[in-house]
Amino acid sequence: MERRWSFLLAVLALVFISMEATNAQGNSKKKAPYDAASTHYDVLAPSSSGRERVYCQARGACNGKVLTCPKQCPQRKPKKNKKVKGCFFDCSSKCDVTCKWRKPNCNGYGSLCYDPRFVGGDGVMFYFHGAKGGNFAIVSDDNLQINAHFIGTRPEGRTRDYTWVQALAIMFDKYTLVLATKRVSKWDESFDALTVRWDGEDVNLPTEGDAEWRTNSEEREVIVERTDKTNGVKVTVAGLAELNVRVRAIGEHENKVHNYQLPPDDAFAHLETQFKFTQLSPLVEGVLGKTYRPDYVSTVKRGVPMPMMGGEDKYVTQSLYSPLCSACRFKGQAGSASI
Repeated sequence: MERRWSFLLAVLALVFISMEATNAQGNSKKKAPYDAASTHYDVLAPSSSGRERVYCQARGACNGKVLTCPKQCPQRKPKKNKKVKGCFFDCSSKCDVTCKWRKPNCNGYGSLCYDPRFVGGDGVMFYFHGAKGGNFAIVSDDNLQINAHFIGTRPEGRTRDYTWVQALAIMFDKYTLVLATKRVSKWDESFDALTVRWDGEDVNLPTEGDAEWRTNSEEREVIVERTDKTNGVKVTVAGLAELNVRVRAIGEHENKVHNYQLPPDDAFAHLETQFKFTQLSPLVEGVLGKTYRPDYVSTVKRGVPMPMMGGEDKYVTQSLYSPLCSACRFKGQAGSASI
């Protein structure tokens, strides 16, 4: 009898230990509530042909499936050849693998480039003047605010500034992520002119391995990964937005062609960005944001070289970190930081 009880107690102890281990493993893999299903995977060893593979962990039809890069883009993050597209896995219900450029497409939907030129969510291209030293709400929704800080110059004889986007502040939940360019007197591609800050603290973005920084807050996962050795990143804010960002400067030829009359000690390094939004409300606001409304009809003049979008008065904010403007909708808490 005593042997039976000893045996039963030993079995129960093993079951209890097994349950604890399972729970611990489950908790260690637990993601934030807004974990991006598309990137919820484990990286496996490459196939015999060298193509990268992942094991999908996201709930749904793709759970447990192995996805492999096509031969046209065998790597997720090609580093040696900029002309090769990257392999993008989507472990959501799409369960798909595609080849994409790892840089902003300035002619694509949701792009913000040049001085500054937008392509809206409706596919219509327009320019927005703003003002040098000004800050404007690019997107303002219930749970997302993206502000842009403009730099610029006004040559003699012009009535308006030439402007470029020097910094972006991405505000969501109770956090603020900032991407900004350093002042550069003469452009050098090998110099990393991009800075990243998370809630006012500088982020040290690795250059080796996956070359990424990530944080898994209580609300959602945030990833900043290099898409080039310098001056290029992809930002993922799970459940809200993705940004492909590149730093560029005004070259001598471009300066002459457009007659910017830039000073010799400033190449006006600025950001080129393409946005992809995961979840916007039908009442989203902002210079770019409003073009994603389902009922939006563009008011810009078509067929002219520089179709202009007004609204400086509606979207100007007191600082890069302020979520307040006359048309802004953001209800979260912005961080307290400075350029």
